[in-house]
Amino acid sequence: MHFSAHGPEPPPEARFRYDELVDAVRDRLPACGSTSVVAVDGPSGSGKSELADTLARRLEATILRVDELVPGWHGLAAMPPVVARDLLAPLAAGEVAEVRRWNWIDDEPGERVALRPGRFLVLDGCGSGSRVIRPYLTLLVWVDAPEETRRERAMARDGAVFEPWWDVWAAQERALFAAEQTQAAADVRLRSG
Repeated sequence: MHFSAHGPEPPPEARFRYDELVDAVRDRLPACGSTSVVAVDGPSGSGKSELADTLARRLEATILRVDELVPGWHGLAAMPPVVARDLLAPLAAGEVAEVRRWNWIDDEPGERVALRPGRFLVLDGCGSGSRVIRPYLTLLVWVDAPEETRRERAMARDGAVFEPWWDVWAAQERALFAAEQTQAAADVRLRSG
């Protein structure tokens, strides 16, 4: 689980949009106890992580990659209820939350990780803006890009592992996003690439 933001600062022309997003988060009341939670959702390879990293750095926020909680290549739809129940509900109550990572190498449940309530939390990943999570969100950001661009980015990042699963994962994303109406529910919609 990544609890700090990484990566370079965005170029000057992109800073205006980041400033707007940071201001939007800071101007809204937290919806998860005392924690303001931002979800950065969208299909794989769309640019979510870069955006989430920059927001987390600007907000001095904890960042959680929700794909680390998905129970395997066929388990995308199982993740949102776990995030709501095991992570966000305890944080909203001011309690330490405990979640179990998925061990992608051995394809089995991995270590448990504790997360304390804080001022800001950024959720990065597919499914982070699902209906069951939305009551806890301060801001939902949808990020998308053309499919060819997304696939190229995903393969450059995780090609050896992701290549055989791209179609399986993409089908789950489409089904989840259609059922959840995530894009329509987003407070902010961005397109990259």
